[in-house]
Amino acid sequence: MTDADLAAHLAEVCGKLLLEVRASGMLSLKALGKAGDATANQFLCHALREQRPNDGLLSEEEKDNPARLEQSRVWIVDPVDGTREYGEERADWAVHVGLAIDGVATVGAVALPGLGVVLRTDTPTLIPSAPEKLRMVVSRTRPAREATEVAERIGAELVPMGSAGAKAMAILRGEADIYLHSGGQYEWDSCAPVAVALAHGLHCSRIDGSPLVYNQADVYMPDLLICRKEHAERVLAEVAAIG
Repeated sequence: MTDADLAAHLAEVCGKLLLEVRASGMLSLKALGKAGDATANQFLCHALREQRPNDGLLSEEEKDNPARLEQSRVWIVDPVDGTREYGEERADWAVHVGLAIDGVATVGAVALPGLGVVLRTDTPTLIPSAPEKLRMVVSRTRPAREATEVAERIGAELVPMGSAGAKAMAILRGEADIYLHSGGQYEWDSCAPVAVALAHGLHCSRIDGSPLVYNQADVYMPDLLICRKEHAERVLAEVAAIG
């Protein structure tokens, strides 16, 4: 099984497990989020350690093992990206299974279980054409200042959405054109989405235009930009202009 096949399979199966947990209807909102996180993390970490025992592993829900820093290949997973949306029975949450090779998000899959969709690096699809008025996905609860200011400067419509994975995949699905985030994330929030976005020909970088680097000792990632390549230069210039 190739790395891409493994990532897609695990993301899809994990998503189905999470839907089953949610469908039980026996848990409170808070308990549902915790149960989903625990179930998904146990499944993904066990499967990856069994299938790729020589690779490193970094998961949001697992204690970090510094040994990964010495490894070239490191799986970076977010068992439930958008726990809040998952618990609220919304569709804008995701499962991330990404593989960073020498610090670069290279292989991965993002499952959107609420939509029955898995997007992967080895089967890029044609991205629908952009409309005349650009659309920028932002947090539905706390839109970042830079994002709202840039959107105003370029005349883009704001599209509130939940998880980072859902936002990034919205561009691939033709539901948005730009994902600009400056509110702080972690490596597991973007590794798989960035790998998939790059495979589909999108621009992915920090908001100052520098590369996104994974498998770092400090897994905090302050910001990122994912967008169609033709919009990158303008968006980066506007970010620089607002300081």
